[in-house]
Amino acid sequence: MRSPNLLVVGLLALSAALPAGRAARADAQAAPAPNAPPAPNVPPPVPNAAPVTVERVAVRGASLVGNLEGNAPDRGVIVYLPPSYAKSRARRYPVLYALHGYSIDHEKWTTEIHTPQTIEGAFATGTREMIVVLADARTRHNGSMYSTSATVGDFEGFIARDLVAYVDAHYRTIADRRSRGIAGHSMGGYGAVRIAMRHPDVFSAFYAMSPCCLSARGAPAAAMARKIEAVVAAGDTAAARSLDFFTRATLASAAAWSPNPQAPPFYLDLPTKDGEPRPAVLARWAANAPLAMVDQYVPNLRRYTAIALDVGDRDGLRTDTAELHRLLDAYGIANRFELYPGDHVSAVADRMQNHVLPFFAHHLAFERGR
Repeated sequence: MRSPNLLVVGLLALSAALPAGRAARADAQAAPAPNAPPAPNVPPPVPNAAPVTVERVAVRGASLVGNLEGNAPDRGVIVYLPPSYAKSRARRYPVLYALHGYSIDHEKWTTEIHTPQTIEGAFATGTREMIVVLADARTRHNGSMYSTSATVGDFEGFIARDLVAYVDAHYRTIADRRSRGIAGHSMGGYGAVRIAMRHPDVFSAFYAMSPCCLSARGAPAAAMARKIEAVVAAGDTAAARSLDFFTRATLASAAAWSPNPQAPPFYLDLPTKDGEPRPAVLARWAANAPLAMVDQYVPNLRRYTAIALDVGDRDGLRTDTAELHRLLDAYGIANRFELYPGDHVSAVADRMQNHVLPFFAHHLAFERGR
């Protein structure tokens, strides 16, 4: 019997992550249907909140040069500088690196987490000021998985090395792991966990919001497998762009976790052949699943000052997120887990302003007296 397609399970909640509010529109005057998505939980603007400075820059990713998909090594980045940055010219700040999810880029994510409004709101309500950085990790197949791949590029290295080095060189940061945090939502939550596990020398706290892709997964269902195999066998990269959300996400996963530099033009190994699972490829995917990685990274995880996980009670990713919490608890690694009212995307703006930013303000190292 074929293994269930846990990739689809893990990304099911992301099907809402599309334009038009990432959910089906509803008549605002009608009573909500029993299974209607939760209303977006967006904090109102805080009156008289001081504005942050927003800078948009391009960061050269040495780690991305030469990737086989042709993803641009120069990545768009948004840097939010706190209200006091321009006035307190001797002051240095901690930095939060916040990673977006699958199918979107950093610019689209600003419309979901409602930045800069939520950053300004957090600072105006008592959260200590920090620099916040959003970077573009969208690829040919809509998502890098923040992984290291000859096909996609080394996006893990881009975040942990290239981006951090650029921000430290161009802004008044506190260039110390104790003053760096990493967070992300969905694919970005996966990226935050993965990168944190492997780079405790760079970051000291992490926060995973509704992380996808935590568990090892089985092969795609037969219909999806046939669809992907046909596109790859034809070498039709244009047709790949018209694949449905889940099918394209599976293709993105293959590019990230089972690259093959000898298989142009997609440069990847699929998890099926003639519709049947390929155990060797699935083993490569499993090697990138954080729930399977925890045991080997326990010493690294113990170095973190603080770890937080959250997920909505109507999010299909809640089981895996709770399991990561359980595994950390089993090893005696302190972590905070919250199951809150909401689905995959309904509360991300509230989480950013009222939970994520205050978490890092409490746990990152600031200049003495700040």
